[in-house]
Amino acid sequence: MIKIFPFIFIILWSSAFITTKPLIDNSDPFSALAFRFSIVAVGFFIFSIISKNKILIKKKFFFESFFSGVLFHGLYLGGVFFAVFQGMPTAIAALIVTLQPILTNALSGPILDEKVSFNQWLGVILGFIGAAMVLGIDIGDGIPLTGFIATVISLIAITTSTILQKKLSNNLPLSVSNFYQAVGGLSFHLLVIIFFIDPYINFTKTFIIAMSHQIFLVSFGAFTILMYLIKKNSASKTVSIFFLIPPTSALMAWIFLNEKLNTLDIFGFIVASVGVYIATRNKI
Repeated sequence: MIKIFPFIFIILWSSAFITTKPLIDNSDPFSALAFRFSIVAVGFFIFSIISKNKILIKKKFFFESFFSGVLFHGLYLGGVFFAVFQGMPTAIAALIVTLQPILTNALSGPILDEKVSFNQWLGVILGFIGAAMVLGIDIGDGIPLTGFIATVISLIAITTSTILQKKLSNNLPLSVSNFYQAVGGLSFHLLVIIFFIDPYINFTKTFIIAMSHQIFLVSFGAFTILMYLIKKNSASKTVSIFFLIPPTSALMAWIFLNEKLNTLDIFGFIVASVGVYIATRNKI
């Protein structure tokens, strides 16, 4: 069962890109995310209680998990949602964030003392090339500067959060750690709402369906699997599977949204898959 976790994660995480646009079409990015993580926090709290996991933890462990949540659920997701809200094409945002494994590989050695092999670097390069081929990005005019900056911030945040999560000294149960991370993300979005924006949410049927998907399948499902993979494997190898997310998202868009998928896209998917296999074959 554990061996299929990476594949489940890829499918669930990729599907999030399909439901991001419907959310921000009916809400500002930060209200949507605040609503999402308020429910996620309650969910993990209840699950922790039912599982008889200790909610009250050491101050050090609290700040570690809370800050990780600010980075991942706050800056990373907030940046991506805001970028798309500003008009950044989802595909370009996905490609920029896909640089994460490259940054993680570069930083895992000096920060985590992880040995990044030649095969891992080769797999990372092939993965990025394959993802770029699928997305077919033509980076030129029409990319909002604020959206680009927000996406770069997202890239830095998710890379930092991944490395921090691996470096954390605590051994908290996943449900407890996820609870405090959700609280961290919620706190970030609430502060943005209070000081910077006029919040609004239109609770349309589309919004409710998209939000339910992101809460239950992505936050409860995919994120928990990701935290487990980071905990059990090296950070550099774990994040290599992110290269399969843009191609898988494109495939889902072709199946569910009737978006175009050509021969180059399929070839890119194969290249990305080979890259991920080379980078992770000995571990995940």
